[in-house]
Amino acid sequence: MDARPTPVTARYLRTPDAAVHVGLSARTLEKHRCFGTGPVYSKLGGRIVYAIADLDAWAEQGLRRSTSDPGNGVVHPAKRLDGYTPPVRR
Repeated sequence: MDARPTPVTARYLRTPDAAVHVGLSARTLEKHRCFGTGPVYSKLGGRIVYAIADLDAWAEQGLRRSTSDPGNGVVHPAKRLDGYTPPVRR
């Protein structure tokens, strides 16, 4: 009888792995998080994690078929948007 454990599939990724998943650097993903232009994330304890489904949904917003295709959404660059106010440090 084979007693091998069933492999666990990750539901959440930490920043370095999430960045690899969407093809960005970890630093770029951190900037997206700070500016509010990136995928939604969760804080578990002191750790930032991303659900794989949320990463995929965010990346899908930038899906285009050609350069003239307006697409269904926008993936903004990792920089301040108009009206951005930095968070207050306490």
